[in-house]
Amino acid sequence: MEDFVQKLRQYAKSGTPAERRIAKYFFEHLNDLPFETAASVADRLDLSPMTVGRFLRALGYQGLDSVKIHIRETSAISPTQMQASLTELQTDASAGKPLAVLVSEQIQALHHIYHLTGQPQWNEAVSMISAAHEVFVASHARLSGFASHFAQRLTYARDGIHALDGTGSRFAELFARLDGNDALLVVIDSRRFGKARLLARTARRYGYKVILITAQGANWIPDQANLVLALPPARSDGDDNLPPLMALLDCLSEAVIAAAGEEASARTRRMTEFGSMLGEGANR
Repeated sequence: MEDFVQKLRQYAKSGTPAERRIAKYFFEHLNDLPFETAASVADRLDLSPMTVGRFLRALGYQGLDSVKIHIRETSAISPTQMQASLTELQTDASAGKPLAVLVSEQIQALHHIYHLTGQPQWNEAVSMISAAHEVFVASHARLSGFASHFAQRLTYARDGIHALDGTGSRFAELFARLDGNDALLVVIDSRRFGKARLLARTARRYGYKVILITAQGANWIPDQANLVLALPPARSDGDDNLPPLMALLDCLSEAVIAAAGEEASARTRRMTEFGSMLGEGANR
């Protein structure tokens, strides 16, 4: 990253007028580059995309995508920088600054999730998701995006993944078969998901195994699920605890993908190749 910035400084001083303008723009908008294209930069600077492309090649990159990859791979924060940031955050949170308090609480929630990944129930959940003949992910409609994202991530590891949010009686799909033996239901609980307990209880009666993702202290009866992954307490009674939920789902899907090993790598390659044929970018 420092090498890239140094090159920009050099061109900002000694490049052609167009190069100086591009270098200055890149230097002042490093955080925006992941959202830019050569065409958008050219439009902002009233230059041609070819001019921007030539400048990028002069820097040693094939295009702006190569720059984005370089920034992503070299922008890791050092331990010293991390400690300094945390110290500043703690100072601001102690002073009652609202955003600092919020970020501090979210970091604590992430610590809870990381601790959970080292517990026996975490490995058991990974094994259950990996071994089930089919996996259904059920959520309230308001959390359908979370369920769909989780289900989509799991497709990098295996087949037979279904996201259900109850709209249009979709939960009925669970019980169309004679029994749910060898199938798994993952219930993403929330305070609005009034059908969650009935759904889990009925699924178990049909032979499904049930993994429950819910907040600590939620009023669930132990035999309503085979396994519980507990989220940290919500900030308030009206909070769905979305940041730690997203972190837990991302970590859990990544653990299932890692457990699949080479099979997951092969699936990812095939999906990426097919996505390229259709003109779609990779989702991972």
